[in-house]
Amino acid sequence: MSKVQPAKVATIDEVKSRIATSSTAVVTEYRGLTVAQISTFDASCARWAPTTRSSRTRWFAARSPVPTSSRSPSFLVGPTAIAFVDGDVSAVAKALRDFARETPKLIVKGGVVDGKPLSMKDLSALADLPSRDVLLAQIAGLLASPLRTMAGLLKAVPQNFAYGLSALIEAKAA
Repeated sequence: MSKVQPAKVATIDEVKSRIATSSTAVVTEYRGLTVAQISTFDASCARWAPTTRSSRTRWFAARSPVPTSSRSPSFLVGPTAIAFVDGDVSAVAKALRDFARETPKLIVKGGVVDGKPLSMKDLSALADLPSRDVLLAQIAGLLASPLRTMAGLLKAVPQNFAYGLSALIEAKAA
């Protein structure tokens, strides 16, 4: 029986904790990328999602409690990077899409959100959404619009009465 290397155990434990604490994971294949492109990819991922790249990641993910479609052999074949997301999935999907446009060899395979599989089409739809902050601002605007309209209407009644009264006083004075 062979000894398990401490680095493998540490990586497996790290992936296990990330899977347990992340609501979303996005799987990419980085075959054919240069070392510089991989470094750029890792640096860009670090801003919004920690990324793990290795065969140990694939080994653990293949045995983890994630949906079956994301464990399929084609999903984890090749040099695979898994970005674990704790936040705005839309921003992550947008950043991956933009990086994949700049670097066509990066393939976004799919992902998992709250235990449900995401296809490339789903990730593309998420990437097209505005950011969370923009969506919240739009909702706030939608909620404030009827209130502004109501305030304008309520202000118009006494204002129009005052204009009418002023016109009546001027007409009597003339």
